[in-house]
Amino acid sequence: MVATIDITTDDGVVRGRRGKRVLRWRGLPYAAPPIGELRFRAPQPVQPWSGVRDATEFAAASFQHRGGARIGARVYQPTSEDSLTLNVTVPVTPSITPRPVMVFIHGGGYVMGTSALNLYSGARLAQRGAVVVTLNYRLGAFGYVDFSQFATPSRPFDHNLGLRDQVAALEWVQRNIAAFGGDPGNVTIFGESAGAHAVLSLMAVPAAHGLFHRAIAQSPPADWGLSAEDAAEFARLLVGKLGVDPADAAKALQELPANDIRKAADRTIAATGRLRPGFFPICPVADGEYLPQAPVDAIRDGNAADVPLIIGTCRDEGELFARFADYLPTNPERLRILLSAAGPEVEKRVRAAYPRYPETRTAVRMGGDYVFWRPSVAVMEGHSRHAPTYAYRFDYAPRALKLAGIGATHATDLFPVFGVGDGPIGRALTAAGGARSMQVVTRQFQDNWLAFARTGAPLPSWPAYTETDRLTLIIDDPVRVLPDPDRQRRLAWAGVRAPSLT
Repeated sequence: MVATIDITTDDGVVRGRRGKRVLRWRGLPYAAPPIGELRFRAPQPVQPWSGVRDATEFAAASFQHRGGARIGARVYQPTSEDSLTLNVTVPVTPSITPRPVMVFIHGGGYVMGTSALNLYSGARLAQRGAVVVTLNYRLGAFGYVDFSQFATPSRPFDHNLGLRDQVAALEWVQRNIAAFGGDPGNVTIFGESAGAHAVLSLMAVPAAHGLFHRAIAQSPPADWGLSAEDAAEFARLLVGKLGVDPADAAKALQELPANDIRKAADRTIAATGRLRPGFFPICPVADGEYLPQAPVDAIRDGNAADVPLIIGTCRDEGELFARFADYLPTNPERLRILLSAAGPEVEKRVRAAYPRYPETRTAVRMGGDYVFWRPSVAVMEGHSRHAPTYAYRFDYAPRALKLAGIGATHATDLFPVFGVGDGPIGRALTAAGGARSMQVVTRQFQDNWLAFARTGAPLPSWPAYTETDRLTLIIDDPVRVLPDPDRQRRLAWAGVRAPSLT
């Protein structure tokens, strides 16, 4: 017999699973399936149900390439356009007072990923007193391409769909999380990579203001964001890849198999990446309405939510991409195109800040800094003028990752955040040594993240970031605080922005 537990939500009763340390509900719908007439439309309300809905298993991942939804060795999560669901994990022990809520948004470049990945389970954070929510949102062309120029009176198209999905999930949290023991007045959104960019985007969306109260952005490509012109041009290129006449695009986008649209989007992404290294077209569009400004600009101008923010990057961001996902500007040829487009003065000072360039490892470091650290510094500067801001750099790498040559690369900070050090992943990472250090770093992350979720401030040992001293927590063993780390590189990148397509 599997122990279960029923909870009544606004839409009906859901049946979760009772474990030894946590309670879980999986695959809870927060919006209607975006299929048929609702493809490329803003999320719509869930149709309530009668009886008890089983919520003991994950629902499908958002539609994507099969490999993006891999959740184990030769194990793949099914994918579907019908995927607007979330998962809730809570401590098994009841609490007299409502618990802080932590809503995690997964990364994957807005084209891949799933909340079913075991790494994101949230059990360790829940065991320490948080209510953890993870969610799926529409990806790729289905979530982040603006087809509105092809709309007809009988077939409208909405835009910023993945972003709207995330807002709908936060609205679900406001309506329902109290039934799970969470405090709707104390919600922290946190995410990594594209998920971190989503956090910053939500800060810039007026419709999301008041739905969350703290924010954590881990390795955000912070100045991703399309102008309306870039979004329209990319959509035209994608429709061209489909081989569809623009006059027939509305009907085709409604009726074509999802995989045909995905493949055309992949080809268009690759083509624009070759043309404009550093430009990424699958992301929110600053339309002047739903997302009035690109997130980095809204934050700079004080038009974003003035909530406390933790933001940081990993020391060796670029290594993961150079070895396993080679589409970022982490090689000399792409960097040459990128820097020459930025202008001779920028190119001169950036090259001077990386004396070993174009040596391979230096190019990888430069590309990682360009995509992740450079715009994160702009967010640190801008947000610190308006609200409490806490900056970090993740330097820790167990010996196995150092021997592999990838160090503290992109996404490795997720391991301590979710506390996997004593599980199979942690044992593999520390097989060559470093188990004690992994415990130290995990404690640092979780203590700070949970303190921030409870109170809006991390531990007292982590000072706020200001433009005067730029104090930054270096998360390693031992942990330390440094003023203005990598100052020369920061100055070299100052004012540089991601390129435009048009």
